Amino acid sequence: MPVFQRHNRIGKVIVAGHSKWANIKHKKAATDAKRGKIFTRLIKEITVAARMGGGDAGSNPRLRLAVDKAFDQNMPKDTVERAIKRGSGDLEGVNYEEVRYEGYGINGAAIMVDCLTDNKTRTVADVRHAFTKHGGNLGTDGSVAFQFAHCGQLMFPPGTDENRLMESALESGADDVISNEDGSLEVVTPPYEFSAVKAALEQAGFKPEFAEVTMKPQNETELMGEDGVRMQKLLDALENLDDVQAVYTTAILTI
Repeated sequence: MPVFQRHNRIGKVIVAGHSKWANIKHKKAATDAKRGKIFTRLIKEITVAARMGGGDAGSNPRLRLAVDKAFDQNMPKDTVERAIKRGSGDLEGVNYEEVRYEGYGINGAAIMVDCLTDNKTRTVADVRHAFTKHGGNLGTDGSVAFQFAHCGQLMFPPGTDENRLMESALESGADDVISNEDGSLEVVTPPYEFSAVKAALEQAGFKPEFAEVTMKPQNETELMGEDGVRMQKLLDALENLDDVQAVYTTAILTI
């Protein structure tokens, strides 16, 4: 049985105008602003998931996650089905490869960049250029991956009933419930149990404000002022690359 913890972030300084919840809302707003690009990324992910594990979402957990996320973003059903068919070989399509790059940003904050590409030479050149131009350094394989954990993350706003949420999370198979200093609550799940936990919590009346399968930093580095601005520019440059699917960092920005 999972061991649940009630705890606050260790070493996290909460200052006026800055909190875990504020960062999550900022991330969600930035994600919503890139909806067109999100569709492109989701289509790639669905295609690769179907190619690697088959086109049946019921027996392919990665595909199930990708399809659920696509529907959460209101992607049309026929678009999802075409992507699955391209991946499973029923329709002709581009053959994408998965590649992950690791590096360091401002003040050594760790960054991981997940890509799907049909040209790795182009992709690594683009990623290296973004790191170099904005004050970071591209590292070697494994240089920062140990600082992250692959998991599902569901965020609930301050004021959520912690005891009821914890009980529901325990029953649904979550790994942990974290209480942050600003009052927000975070449910952590195994990556491929994410959809089931999310559905169970919503059925119990808990709709997350932000939910995703992610690479969660084990420790966080707060960057303030000019350092935060510089780091944001680096992260934006990486996010805006066509081959990039996701960018993860240990940095928490106070700008």
